Amino acid sequence: MKLQEIIRNNYKFAGIAAASFLIDEGMKNYVEEYDVLDTPKEILDGKAVLRRYHNKGAFLNFGEQKRKLVTLLSVLLTAAVLVVFVLTLGMRGKKLLKAGLSLLLGGAFSNTYDRVMREYVVDYVSLKTGIAAIDRVVFNLADLCILIGTMAVVLGTSGL
Repeated sequence: MKLQEIIRNNYKFAGIAAASFLIDEGMKNYVEEYDVLDTPKEILDGKAVLRRYHNKGAFLNFGEQKRKLVTLLSVLLTAAVLVVFVLTLGMRGKKLLKAGLSLLLGGAFSNTYDRVMREYVVDYVSLKTGIAAIDRVVFNLADLCILIGTMAVVLGTSGL
């Protein structure tokens, strides 16, 4: 497949990655800028809460004491996803796989960018379910993109 054809057939996937990154970074900048978010604000008819939380570790603050290692792993894993993403662009079809990698890459870039530039990841949404363990979890759009992207990659490679 020629480079022009690859670009013509796949520009939308790069757009998904870029949009995921830019929208999440916009939200992170918003919650960082406005002090009002130091007090949680209910959204979506009380089903979710908008707040500011600085995650200095990895998943659920695991690795908070090893932030440099977590940042290095984040950079390496993001680079690996980027390589896989670029390699899949030359494949015909595989739209679910490419879309999943696009979401995964956009989310990974956003959280990795935070780790490198801010030295923490800005999380800003939590759900109100009535289950304390779930209600305490704070996440961001990048986390959601990583989750959905990973599921799409699995489905896109499983032949379903």
